Amino acid sequence: MDSELTGLVAGLEIHQQLDTACKLFCGCPTRIRPVEEHDGEFFRYLRATASELGKIDRAAEEEMKQVRRFRYLAYDTTCLVENDDEPPSPLNDEALECTLQVAKTFGMTPIEQVHVMRKLVIDGSNTSGFQRTGLVAVGGTLPNGGRIESICLEEEAAQRVEEACFSLDRLGIPLVEITTSPCLRSPEEVQETAAYIGMVLRSTGKVKRGIGTIRQDLNVSIPEGARVEIKGVQELDLIAEVVRREVRRQQGLLAIRAELLSRGAGIDEEPVDVTGLFKNTGSAILKKAPVILGVRLRGFAGLVGQELQPGRRLGSELSDYAKRCGVGGIFHTDELPAYGVTGEEVTSLRGALEAQDDDCVVIVAADRKRAQCAVRQVVRRAQLALEGVPEETRKMLEGGSSAYMRPLPGAARMYPETDVLPVAITAERWAGVAVPELLTEKALRLKRESGLDPAVARQLAHSDRLPLYLRAVEAGVRPTLAARTALATLKELGRDGVPVERLEDEDVTAILTAVEEGRAAKEAVPDLLRAVAAGSSVKDALATLAPTVGADELEAIVARIVGERTEFVLERGMGALGPLMGLVMAEVRGSVDGKRLSELLRSALKHALE
Repeated sequence: MDSELTGLVAGLEIHQQLDTACKLFCGCPTRIRPVEEHDGEFFRYLRATASELGKIDRAAEEEMKQVRRFRYLAYDTTCLVENDDEPPSPLNDEALECTLQVAKTFGMTPIEQVHVMRKLVIDGSNTSGFQRTGLVAVGGTLPNGGRIESICLEEEAAQRVEEACFSLDRLGIPLVEITTSPCLRSPEEVQETAAYIGMVLRSTGKVKRGIGTIRQDLNVSIPEGARVEIKGVQELDLIAEVVRREVRRQQGLLAIRAELLSRGAGIDEEPVDVTGLFKNTGSAILKKAPVILGVRLRGFAGLVGQELQPGRRLGSELSDYAKRCGVGGIFHTDELPAYGVTGEEVTSLRGALEAQDDDCVVIVAADRKRAQCAVRQVVRRAQLALEGVPEETRKMLEGGSSAYMRPLPGAARMYPETDVLPVAITAERWAGVAVPELLTEKALRLKRESGLDPAVARQLAHSDRLPLYLRAVEAGVRPTLAARTALATLKELGRDGVPVERLEDEDVTAILTAVEEGRAAKEAVPDLLRAVAAGSSVKDALATLAPTVGADELEAIVARIVGERTEFVLERGMGALGPLMGLVMAEVRGSVDGKRLSELLRSALKHALE
């Protein structure tokens, strides 16, 4: 392990959508709809409620700094449950069965009763202001010796369309959440573990596939740092880089803390109104601002502009906190003069706040209420810099860096759901749960049974087109032809714009069977698939693109084409094989296997050259 990563502790939370017929608490389908198909909308304001102990969760309290009206898009495939205008139906038993299957695969212990809880969420992604979730099993194992702490079944959140607009088609899709212990010690191990858990989930055959259907949240900490949760990592290949960048950020914050303490740094908590200083400024943002407030960070000079991650500085962290109040960002003297602010204006600003050479001044421009809120947030984050690394929930940015979202939630976030009855997990039910064949084991079996190349067998095992392959092989199609069609031909046609999603497995199998029976050449498969995808029947496609050519007729065609090109044959010798193959194939239109035709043509050329 790299020396700078010594002491790294990480864990994973994997969120995977289940491919069930209905949503978790209603009978609506789990189908994602184009936004333009919505047929209704409504608006809500969300506020946090106190827990049973009278406390408001700190993460929810942070969200309430902005009072926002949320817009929700409804469809003919959503109902009053998604709207939060009707109580939830009982827990979807199909989704629970899928979750139990995953739990048993990891060797977990089910709990006796699944009690649904409410998890406070007021960022707009749930119309009710909370997410329903239930603990299903605990205590699983990982190949690296690590542990799965728990598996929960919960409802998916609504899909964000714009800043305060959400689509309800995704809300309520069953979601399994798998949480590991903090047992991972390197960025590579985090990524490998995420890949393994994803493989187990796909092995059930009961999960949705595609972008956005699985998300990884990472929990990362280092010695003297803090636990930080990074949400929404969708690209598996980026996980190791996200971990590395978070380690770098925490190390940078610890170095900044040490420097601040050595300088005797502090923060002036009361802001100064400096609106008048920028009355004639050339900065478009400051010129139109009703109020500009400044705050002095004593001893922070040169550190606010210090890079923590690629494209991210301590100033970015201050700005993230300020944005919770609805402002666009901040200015600070580590980066000024710039953005239309002159050197003279910076000098005046520093003078107004009595800033010394080692002080940094931060200014916020907005209406008075938002500006005051934002300055308080800047002061709060600056104070945290004196402590080191704050515990936070962060969102991943493009490339692997991250930005502040909210504080880590506390115990006040969860409270019982009174509208859904508990579901018992009996010993009989648990005993009847089937453990699926893992995709890794399936790949080995495919190689063993079909003689496929190991890489091809592995690709097939993980492919959505595995059922097509199995059906074709069962019908008598050679494994190599079935695999090439499923993995390569259909993919290439899709890239060319052919609507391959319209092709039924039985149609593809019928085409491949025709090839095996000599009624079509394997070279004609792409054209035949293209025709069927366009609406033709398999029978008509074969008649048009692969008409029957008898043995005598084929020999006559070959003899004629060779005889008509005697001079070319004498000049090129056996080198004429390729060009003449193309001419014959064009004439027989895919009805003859290329290997068979090559043998006939080779024989005809040898005879002509004797």
